Order: sequence, then structure tokens, then C-alpha cells
Amino acid sequence: MPHRTAGPSRRAAAKAAAAAGLAALFGARATTTAHATATDRAATRLGPRTVDVSVASPALGRRAPLRLILPTGFDTRPERTYPVLYLLHGAHDDYTSWTRETDIEAFTEGRDLIVAMPDAGPTGIPSAWRGGPDYETFQMREVPALLARDYRASGVRAVAGVSTGGYGAMAHAARHPGAFAAAASYSGILDTTAPGVPPLVDAIVARENLLPPSLWGNPILNAPTWRDFNPRARAAGLRGTPLYVSSGSGVVGGTGDWLPEALESALWPSAHGFTGALALLGVAVTTHFYPGGGHSWTYWRREFTASWPMIARALGVPE
Repeated sequence: MPHRTAGPSRRAAAKAAAAAGLAALFGARATTTAHATATDRAATRLGPRTVDVSVASPALGRRAPLRLILPTGFDTRPERTYPVLYLLHGAHDDYTSWTRETDIEAFTEGRDLIVAMPDAGPTGIPSAWRGGPDYETFQMREVPALLARDYRASGVRAVAGVSTGGYGAMAHAARHPGAFAAAASYSGILDTTAPGVPPLVDAIVARENLLPPSLWGNPILNAPTWRDFNPRARAAGLRGTPLYVSSGSGVVGGTGDWLPEALESALWPSAHGFTGALALLGVAVTTHFYPGGGHSWTYWRREFTASWPMIARALGVPE
């Protein structure tokens, strides 16, 4: 994302460049966010099918936003229940990203499913933070309970995510075997302990003015915690779940857009380590490892479309 600085000093320029780099690498924070009013069951209708819900979350200790795209004819068929597709956002972005960056509203028209886009905080890492908010419980328990109670969600679920949301998709599915009928990751962080990845995770956390150990602690001193939340280490839990993993090589074979390509390159070994672990376990996965590419929606939109037949079959909706 382009970034301008007001000050002429070299130090200020360097600091601004670093911030801009992280913004471009991990995704830019949205400038506007729609929130529902703070009532127990607050919801704001944004369009014929799109609703923003303000969820009272004990796991987070606050109200958190959730964007829903409801099925066509939802209000006229009160007897129907619907499968749910969870779409997870990336770092330094928010729950509005999928409707802002894709045509998911038009794409799901007439397909009889609920699309749920829950908040994952400013880092987009939907995990149980060390002594802090528990986004895993929010996304895995509180949101599904609300959807079942108020929006006639069935027990059939699939999950997909970009970047740190791709991490969340695989981590949720691995840590909760059988919870999802399918899981897809686009440029996700899939081996959090791979060489070079812990500093990357720390940088994501630090950019939000949070202490890196507030996530999972120190990567060495708290290695069991890092392992527990690592999709690669929990890969056995994915057995029997249809999976889709895509990632680009980035700078190697890229087109010269070096900043997003550099991050994609950094995550390339992580993705391969994850799918390699699946292969050793005999866990089936559909992969698309493509040359070049960058850490951006330009590629993630394409990859979602490529993974859609798998997701649709799992949810029992038309391709």
C-alpha cells in the first residue's frame, strides 16, 4: 500500500518505509468499519442479504463484529437450515475484507449457504493469546452458537482464509478434527516454527503495538505452546478433511513487485513443510504451488475460485 511521510529525516523515512512494507506484506487495515449498535442481539442490515452483527464475546472480553451474507430468500423460508462458509481475514485488515476485496456477495447469490466473516483482531491471528483474548473460542464456539440460535445454521461448516486467516483455517481444522467439512488456505502461515517464520509472526504482532510474547510466548522458552498452535504439528487432526493449499514462490519467478513477492517467498517453505507433513501422514490435500505471485488479493481471489468446487461439494451447494 503506498505510504507517504511528512518528515524529511532519513530515520523517519526509514521507519515509515518499514511500516509501509509491513502494511503491503500483510495487508492494509481498512479505514472504515461498520459496527452494529451495542445491544444484546444487535445487527445492522447493510443490504438485502448482508448483515453486520455485534457479538458479546466472553472469550474476547468485549463486543466483536461479525459480517454475514445470508442465503437468498432467507426471510421467506423460516423452516430451512443452512451450511456455513467461514471466511477469515488477514493481518492488519478486518472482517470487512472479503466483501471489500471480492464479489462474494454476488458469487453466493442463490447458493443457499450462510457466509460468516468473523473478527480476528488487528493481527488476524485467530488463536488463544497468552493471557489475552481467545479468538479461537470466539470463532469456533461463540460465533457458531449464535448462528445456530439466531440464523438457522446447520452443523455443516467449511473454512477458508488468506494469510494469517489461512493459518486460522488450517489451525482451526487441525485443532478441532471433524469440525469442518473442508478447509482452504491461500498464502497461509502453515508452519509457524519453520526457519524465519517466528520473527515474521513477531513482526505482525509488534506492528499493532503489542508485545510479541503476548501471542504464544517466546518461540524457544515456550516451544510447546508454539507447537500446540502450529498447523504442521497438528496435521494428523486434518485426516479425512478435504483440504486446499495454495502459495506462490514470490520473488523467484516473480514480476518485480518485490514487497508482496518477498513475503510470499518467505512463506513458501512454510507451506511446503506443511504439505510435506501431510504427505508423510497420508493425509490428502489439493495443492497449487505456482511460480511468482505476491501476497495480495490479486492471487487470493483466483485461488478461492479454484478451491470453490471442493468447498461447494463439502457444503452440499451448487458449484
